[in-house]
Amino acid sequence: MVRTASKAIIIQESKILVIKKEDEIGPFYILPGGGQEHGENLHENLKRECMEEIGVEVEIDDLIFVRDYVGGNHGFDWDREFHQLDLMFLCRIKEGQPAPAAGIIPDDGQIGVEWLPVKNLTDYRLYPMSMLPSIMELESGKHPEKIYLGDVN
Repeated sequence: MVRTASKAIIIQESKILVIKKEDEIGPFYILPGGGQEHGENLHENLKRECMEEIGVEVEIDDLIFVRDYVGGNHGFDWDREFHQLDLMFLCRIKEGQPAPAAGIIPDDGQIGVEWLPVKNLTDYRLYPMSMLPSIMELESGKHPEKIYLGDVN
């Protein structure tokens, strides 16, 4: 079964808002968002996930990237049977919201919320890594040519 998830790309003052996690190698980062629940549309899903993980309401703009993640294709035993379709939307933090911080239901393994400088994204492990050049172009005003990223990590 394929799990559908929505993710937020929030860029403000040349920085992108991310969730910080850590593994045996060190810190890594993911976009806010997560799995769609039965009966939710993608926007409802993303608004709920952002409130849970980063503690702010978001306004959702365009769908900007789509990616598959088929666990068995990426060499990890722990998620061999996992398949997720991520739909990534440009978002803005709604006016009058507090500074983003861990929300009411942080993501599993979440240790923080950070703003990473877009121009230095390749210095960080932000997944999926294949979208980093496109995010860097997006921040400089260029619209990505490729929306479907494929089965990438």
